Amino acid sequence: MLGLIKKKTNALLGIDISSTTVKLIELSRSGGRFKVEAYAVEPLPATAVVEKNIVELEGVGQALEKVLARSRTSLRQAAVAVAGSAVITKIIEMDAGLDDDQMEEQIKYEADQYIPYPLDEVAIDFQVQGPSPRNPQRVEVLLVACRRENVEIREAALAMAGIGSKVVEVEAYAMERACELVLDQLEGGRKDLTVAVIDIGATMMTLSVLNQGRTIYTREQLFGGKQLTDEIQRRYGLSQEEAGLAKKQGGLPDDYESEVLTSFKDAVVQQVSRALQFFFAGGQYNDVDYILLAGGTASIPGLDQMIQQKLGTNTLVANPFANMTLSNKVNAVALSNDAPALMIACGLAMRSFD
Repeated sequence: MLGLIKKKTNALLGIDISSTTVKLIELSRSGGRFKVEAYAVEPLPATAVVEKNIVELEGVGQALEKVLARSRTSLRQAAVAVAGSAVITKIIEMDAGLDDDQMEEQIKYEADQYIPYPLDEVAIDFQVQGPSPRNPQRVEVLLVACRRENVEIREAALAMAGIGSKVVEVEAYAMERACELVLDQLEGGRKDLTVAVIDIGATMMTLSVLNQGRTIYTREQLFGGKQLTDEIQRRYGLSQEEAGLAKKQGGLPDDYESEVLTSFKDAVVQQVSRALQFFFAGGQYNDVDYILLAGGTASIPGLDQMIQQKLGTNTLVANPFANMTLSNKVNAVALSNDAPALMIACGLAMRSFD
């Protein structure tokens, strides 16, 4: 069984390998307070990762070496994640009296009922969720499976940089864990809120809906910040790299805001609205209490206000580090700017304390 969900361990780096960057976070904890010990972000070669699949192992390995050096961390063990689209999850029922070893044996024996791949090609993990509402003699068990190649290529990339992979998790669970920190900032830490987390990466937008801090719905769609980068590149005759830097650092012509950025922000609002309509169409919910923006695109100034105004739902930009202290080697301004893009890395680093 592979640690896709659980495995107690000591201090770990949280490393998020996305489509355009490698992001690293190291956390420590004293009492109930977290501290950011190290952080760094390193761009990836343009075709190294395509829709969250590692295509060029060497390019990712080199970026990991650079992010490690830039962060100045001394840790060499990490937690990484596979994308939700690469994972099969299923709730099954088992006898309540079984211990973990007995459950593992039974799951191995029965797994071919639930998993459409040869079992020798699959990494499996499980976690008991609690008593079955239908039968107190049984428990509900979350079964998680992923093709082993998705796990092994991440382990190989980390190994190239001299990093051991202690935990391979699912992005949705890392996001959920980081959201705990953000939800504590809302309405005095109310636990009964329904929150839509919109994670907008370079090419993929993921909607996760959390109810009482637990993920009840997740959906990915092809849309991301690369569309804005491509439009900047096309309109102003820049290279991909120059367009990406200009998007972050500014210095574009005066018509950028009105001609390019506003129409992209409109497109984001439409995509968010559409994603939420798919969720509401399920019938159990017709509203959420908050929209939480994550991913690099969330940092666009005014995007949160625009979504709140057009959709009529309280919207804020995720910052899991708002109540953390920082080590003196962490640049507070840079961390704050990158915070919404660091949610998954932060959630992975928090595995150190499970």
